[in-house]
Amino acid sequence: MQFDLFYEISQPPHLARSEAQACADTLAEIELADRLGFGCAWLVEHHFMRGYSHSSKPDLVLAAASQRTRRIRLGLSVVPLPYHHPVHVAERAATLDILTGGRLELGIGRGFSPQEYGVFGVAMSDSRSRTAESLAILRQSFLRRPVTFHGEHYHLDALDILPYPVQSPHPPLWTAAVSPDTFTWAAQQQLGMLAGPFKPWMMVKHDIRNYLDSAAAVPAPRAGMSVGIVCLPDGKRARQLAKPALTWFYNALFATTLPVLEKLYPSYEHFHDLGRFRSLMKLGINLTLLETFGMAVVGTPAECIGKLQKYRDAGVTNLLCAVGAGALPTEVIQESMHCIAEDVMPAFHT
Repeated sequence: MQFDLFYEISQPPHLARSEAQACADTLAEIELADRLGFGCAWLVEHHFMRGYSHSSKPDLVLAAASQRTRRIRLGLSVVPLPYHHPVHVAERAATLDILTGGRLELGIGRGFSPQEYGVFGVAMSDSRSRTAESLAILRQSFLRRPVTFHGEHYHLDALDILPYPVQSPHPPLWTAAVSPDTFTWAAQQQLGMLAGPFKPWMMVKHDIRNYLDSAAAVPAPRAGMSVGIVCLPDGKRARQLAKPALTWFYNALFATTLPVLEKLYPSYEHFHDLGRFRSLMKLGINLTLLETFGMAVVGTPAECIGKLQKYRDAGVTNLLCAVGAGALPTEVIQESMHCIAEDVMPAFHT
């Protein structure tokens, strides 16, 4: 199981840092991650989500990171395809692959925010069809020949989309996966899947199993899972620091995503613990709840190794670590990164 980093570029009020400082902290942490041996740094794309996420142009941040790093891969997690013309996506991805020296990981998704859809002038009812057409155009653009495509939303005639990416045949493709159907679709499309920190582990574990079963014919299926984590030599200190940070992050997350998640829950009613999770979540997020449902990992290196084992056993190939969930000072995040790299990651190298 590879250890990656995951960023929303959050702006929690208690940190009182500027957006410029948040970007500087993120870049410094990615630079450190490159030296420590983390596999990839992933940045989301969100819009109009004050506090929770100020990562509206992640490709620019990754372009900056590419000039300060040598080995670590750099991932878009994810580009919401319905918000963008697919030609722009193809051009941006290829350019970023060039700037990174062939280190780009390209995640795509549909997005979930009604406000984002409204501002960008796209009907949410068209999200699946637009995503499918955009992915088809994106894949054609990687063939290094003029693209011709005629669909419901996009029409291209012998269009020479430039530049071409460095990686051959193209940067690895992933998709965000939240609904059960998307996990199956990801396998059918031979895409890596990225499960966000939106649902309890019992639901995600079931989804990952369906993905892996559906991807049985894929040579090396890729399953990514993001999780909030604080790992420090002193477990008591780790919990003291993690409690307000992870509680703030997940409260902000669920305030944004709960209306969408409510529509997914009927697909999982056979989980006997689900009703308890939904009731507790509406009462308020706390660290015990997050740990109980496998959405956060906190403790000493030995404790974290024990808690992380279930993800590897379930088939997770990429653990996307939201270290401190972006809600702790960068000094603490970097301390925890050292602890993870030096004392946790070696246990998962085999």
